[in-house]
Amino acid sequence: MLEVSQLTKTYPTVRGPLPILTDVSFSLSRGDAASIMGPSGSGKSTLLYIVGGLEPPTSGKVTLDGADPFALDEQKQAAFRNSQVGFVFQDHLLLPQCTVLENVLVPTLVNAPDAAVTDRARLLLEQVGLQDRLDHRPAELSGGERQRVALARALIRKPPLVVCDEPTGNLDRRSAETITSLLFELHEQQNNVLLVVTHNPELAGRCPIRYRLDNQKLAPAPA
Repeated sequence: MLEVSQLTKTYPTVRGPLPILTDVSFSLSRGDAASIMGPSGSGKSTLLYIVGGLEPPTSGKVTLDGADPFALDEQKQAAFRNSQVGFVFQDHLLLPQCTVLENVLVPTLVNAPDAAVTDRARLLLEQVGLQDRLDHRPAELSGGERQRVALARALIRKPPLVVCDEPTGNLDRRSAETITSLLFELHEQQNNVLLVVTHNPELAGRCPIRYRLDNQKLAPAPA
């Protein structure tokens, strides 16, 4: 279970603290899929990075299955993110020098990937329709194909939490629909917690739980 309790985030500026998030609280269980919409600059990505353990809150608490990543030292935090959280960003962030298969295996490199892990990577790539692209590099793929690789990479370690920051933001409509369908198909298979930040109403509408972030506050989205 993901639990976010009384989360606040402020940034120091020359004019004093700049509040970004104020008293944000919510919880999600395994199998839940939630979206967050809101104006640009409202703090959606900041909230996602805190939930994913990439950025500490100013106050409040985030726990995943009872574990608080910000109570860990830096090395253990990195290990926590690697094993417990799958990230899908607007820009795929693939390594250009690596093949498709190698990119998917990147999160597993803390330990040398064994045959079972490699087989899992191949299966994920088959599920996203890239079984014929294993030895290609990102420059040889379309934008939609690169994002499918990023999705497979996010799921390779079967993380209990998957966070997506505008996963369809750079895609044409057809590619966006493909990524959306794959995202939810794989979410249902893995029974993870899925949290998506998006401006795409179709993507947000696929989530049974919908929030809106505005004026530093998170609230259920209007029906």
